Amino acid sequence: MQTHPAKRVEIIIEEMMESRLCEALLKAGVKGFTVLPVHGGSGRSGHWTRAGQIGRAGGMRAVVCIVRPEALDTLLNAAFSVVERHIGVVSIVDCEVLRAERF
Repeated sequence: MQTHPAKRVEIIIEEMMESRLCEALLKAGVKGFTVLPVHGGSGRSGHWTRAGQIGRAGGMRAVVCIVRPEALDTLLNAAFSVVERHIGVVSIVDCEVLRAERF
């Protein structure tokens, strides 16, 4: 089966910034993405969990995008415009897709 090169970008961001990030991605021409809840983790500030959090301020989201390699810089510029001044992590992985026309 033929595969096609792509880039998988995962952005971990505060829940309250999710809509702003999604709007920026759509404006940048990203055709699709998936938003997942993040239940906890560990980072520079130590271990954290959503347990016991009240309100939207305590939650985190993972936004996963798969794009063609030539669209990567546009996506990253859009994401960085939102993540720059907020808690967030952006990772990029090379991947292969089966249906390139969807990306």
